[in-house]
Amino acid sequence: MDISIINMVVGMMLMAVPFYVFYRFRMELVASTAVALARMLVQMTLIGVYLKYLFEWNNACVNILWVVIMVAVASFTALRRTRLRWQTALFPVAAGFFCSSMVVGLYFLFVVLRLPNPFDSRYFIPVMGILMGNMLSVAVIAITSYYDSLHRELPQYYYLLGNGATHLEAVTPFIRVALEKSFAPCIANMAVMGIVSLPGTMTGQILGGSAPGIAIKYQIMIVIITFSASMISLFITLYLSDRRTFDAYGRLKNIWRKVDKGQFH
Repeated sequence: MDISIINMVVGMMLMAVPFYVFYRFRMELVASTAVALARMLVQMTLIGVYLKYLFEWNNACVNILWVVIMVAVASFTALRRTRLRWQTALFPVAAGFFCSSMVVGLYFLFVVLRLPNPFDSRYFIPVMGILMGNMLSVAVIAITSYYDSLHRELPQYYYLLGNGATHLEAVTPFIRVALEKSFAPCIANMAVMGIVSLPGTMTGQILGGSAPGIAIKYQIMIVIITFSASMISLFITLYLSDRRTFDAYGRLKNIWRKVDKGQFH
């Protein structure tokens, strides 16, 4: 069932409620919410146009190029929400996103779905988009938690090194903190899925006419591939960034952006 433009406008009138609450309590969220809403509308409209042509072309090289663009945008978005220098973390984050999405996405499309052409735009683009969105949220929390806790507890890291620990053993407590903070929300959502909440992908498929049984199968697999891809992406990012953030003697370099240096020194 399609939604007309008029009905879309009627539906968006619901945004008047949060706008009123923000305004009533004098919160500095009215402008940012309006900008975010406007950006979403413009971006989703453009995406609709792009996807129309991507689906018509259905070219593997074009689809991979689109994934590269998504990786670039996701990487810049992730780093903008952290305090790390671009030259320190941009490549590790981008490599983590691209490698993980390609490996897990192609495994799902080729091995699980048994598609003769895993680069088919109808499947390849949506799956990569879902993976990218979930990896982005996990990466932001994990990277921020890892380097913030490492900077805050730097004496503990040097103490472990001084007492014979390897570099991996010394950073393990900080990796543990990053994993706990970034994956705890994912695990909580997974635990209540289907009872407390109906996921958007599954709901969208049912509203689009798919049988509930098929929608449920796809949703289960999407949860699994997004969880796995986020984990693989995170470890690739941490491994590559680790080689850029520590010197040959295991000392943490100055990895913070200049605009934020005063907050840490």
